[in-house]
Amino acid sequence: MKTYMFPGQGSQYRGMGATLFDEYPELTQLADSILGYSIRELCMDDPQQQLHQTGYTQPALYVVNALSYRQKLKETGSYPDFVAGHSLGEYNALESAGAIRFEDGLQLVKKRGELMSQAAKGAMAAVLGPTEQDIRDILEKNGLTGIDIANINSPSQTILSGLVEDINQAQDCFVGGSVKFIPLNTSGAFHSRYMAPAQAEFERYLQGFNFVQLTIPVISNVQAKPYHQQQIAANLARQITHPVRWSESMQYLISQGVLDFVELGPGTVLTKLIQTIREQAISAPAAAKPSPAVTTPETLSTAAYTHDRGQATDALNKKIHDWNQSHPIGTPVIVKGYQGIMATKSNAVILFGHRAAIYLEGYNGYFALDEVSPV
Repeated sequence: MKTYMFPGQGSQYRGMGATLFDEYPELTQLADSILGYSIRELCMDDPQQQLHQTGYTQPALYVVNALSYRQKLKETGSYPDFVAGHSLGEYNALESAGAIRFEDGLQLVKKRGELMSQAAKGAMAAVLGPTEQDIRDILEKNGLTGIDIANINSPSQTILSGLVEDINQAQDCFVGGSVKFIPLNTSGAFHSRYMAPAQAEFERYLQGFNFVQLTIPVISNVQAKPYHQQQIAANLARQITHPVRWSESMQYLISQGVLDFVELGPGTVLTKLIQTIREQAISAPAAAKPSPAVTTPETLSTAAYTHDRGQATDALNKKIHDWNQSHPIGTPVIVKGYQGIMATKSNAVILFGHRAAIYLEGYNGYFALDEVSPV
């Protein structure tokens, strides 16, 4: 199974999209007409040094991500099983899944960038090493209750957001050992309570847009699970003040049997993160990891969410039966895309009515049975 991922703010660089603007001249011209300036010039030359300003960064990334997706479809001719986007990239995920038109998505991110750039001055910092809970405990212990967690990018990479003085004070609380505290070059406290005025105005702006039926499951930053159709506008508004639960989102996808993660757009930030998430999830003690979402009735019902593929076929039932008869729990296996030998922790089962999957020892998540081979 495959997921396409779209990066967000921070992945931009001068020269991005170099081969795409000529390939898609009509969309490039449409973007120019909506934005009121040349998207090609901004991305390729950045003569006014605006590319790293939030109000310009977000539309630029959206356009390059959207063109990258079209180029990928042209090259492969196939669609992914899931799509996900980090913060701003979630708009590209929704656009690629058919919920919004290219031009509507661009208008939304243009407004979003403007509102976020106008928000009260704040600061952000990355904390590397401690878990999310450790960080919350440290903040509470030191009375830094005005700081919010903005991004949970991996089990060991968390982004803090808050007022400048609070972020500066927090730096002294994260010292020693392998812990790293890295102030980020941002002008606002994104994904925090301090974005509430921007959220309120953006919520009103969203009322002028319609979102049509999704054709591919989109993973929500806010919920770390697939979008429900009726929640699209509400989630986009909440995303401005709520943390990006990227690590949990990726672990959810892995638990669904996704082995192939493809980053579309500039940079490789998300590709590196998924490698870290996989490594740390596999090596972590089972008790420290969240239970896979696929085990709950709520998430098992997501089969009907987008892909109604009917009841399992006789062939699928036979595959499950044959595996369980021949390979007891504890069977050593190798998994496509992973190194080393793993072991099964459950019998094979049918998930979502159409997919054979199995739970593996040392990793809290289901893997597609087709990707698993006995040693």
